[in-house]
Amino acid sequence: MIHRFESNGHRLMLDVNSSSVCDLDEISYKLLPFIGKNMQRSLPVEASKSLSRYTHDELSETWNELFELKQNGRLFSPDIYGKYKNVGDKAPIKSMCLNVAHDCNLRCSYCFASTGNFGGERKLMSFSVGKKAIDFLIAHAGNRRQLEIDLFGGEPMMNFDVVKKLVAYGREAEKKAGKVIRFTTTTNALLLDDERIDFINREMYNVVLSIDGRQAIHDKMRPRADGTGSYETILANIKRLVNNRKSGTCYVRGTFTRENLDFSKDVLSLADEGFQDISIEPVILPKDHPLALREEDLPRIFEEYDTLANEIIHRQREGRGFNFFHFMIDMEHGPCAIKLLRGCGCGNEYIAVTPEGDIYPCHQFVGNEDFKMGSVLDQSVDQSMKDTFSKANIFTKDKCNDCWAKFFCSGGCNANNHAMQGNILAPFDISCALERKRLECALMIQSELQTNA
Repeated sequence: MIHRFESNGHRLMLDVNSSSVCDLDEISYKLLPFIGKNMQRSLPVEASKSLSRYTHDELSETWNELFELKQNGRLFSPDIYGKYKNVGDKAPIKSMCLNVAHDCNLRCSYCFASTGNFGGERKLMSFSVGKKAIDFLIAHAGNRRQLEIDLFGGEPMMNFDVVKKLVAYGREAEKKAGKVIRFTTTTNALLLDDERIDFINREMYNVVLSIDGRQAIHDKMRPRADGTGSYETILANIKRLVNNRKSGTCYVRGTFTRENLDFSKDVLSLADEGFQDISIEPVILPKDHPLALREEDLPRIFEEYDTLANEIIHRQREGRGFNFFHFMIDMEHGPCAIKLLRGCGCGNEYIAVTPEGDIYPCHQFVGNEDFKMGSVLDQSVDQSMKDTFSKANIFTKDKCNDCWAKFFCSGGCNANNHAMQGNILAPFDISCALERKRLECALMIQSELQTNA
């Protein structure tokens, strides 16, 4: 399978199975539709007739070059992933989202977690439940040595004392078990003070800092519980944390909705504030929600991604580049085959735990009793549900079969698929369209920076 597209003056071709990318000239690009798996060395008559504006010698020479690409495995390469088609192993659990707070000090208008309480009672996780969750992870990790715990919410810094105790307990537990636990956290930054900043920068392998870009957009979408704006305090706190961070990764992350379809301005406003690693995510909301993205918005969103891609190239050449999460792809050293096929591993390798100790496939399933998988309090886990999630991959998601982007998105987010389509195996069309556009922009950026350095 191949995918060809034009972007910013580039004629690009992606060979799906090999992930080989070629920046083509005009003749090569126009000959591609005549190429198939059974391509022969001689130029097809129909190609010569259809492209009569070019001489036979020009077409033949180019055809031979394309034939060599095919012979070298860079064009219509064989499917090397078919042997994993029936992948469905109930793998050890290696990652846990620990919901230490089902409460929040913001009232974000698009919050998937019902402004922090996940549709239930506002409460904080106790140290005893958190300890049992860490014990559960270690007990179910099998031979996995590298483990991850994301301290999440709501707003986890509202339960800072327990967070500190849990990290300290995790450091002791990992040594006894011969494991290494990477702690991460996601925070809205409103409560960040010197103590919290120092702790996060010392203990957290990765931190995600939530901010929506321009002040007017942020304050409208992410007000405090009393309705007042939060931007100025959050921006100042994030800058203090980032400026004092010596190691580990750190992202500022926002969300765009129908309220700010001009979201490239929000990305660039964060870049102008000096942030290096930025993500602005498309909102996922019920179709009747006024902030939900619609199919009719796609052309405008595509334009924004193009604008952003071109600005990234411009700034990179000026020596003030930044990273936009959705444009970052590694064509040489990507994830392993299994991760390519099933993505994050939610419900199988990855779980979420509530303040009550209940287990769900991931944080976005929390509150949906149909997906309660067990409890860390009694070490129970629904193996049949784990088995169901282990089989969720691009081969079991019908829409993925003929999609050129399948090895980059792994069939999309299972939670979003269920929320929008009612089925974890049914990718959401809008999310698919956005993913394909972002990938085209990412490939174009790489080609532009490499060929016009």
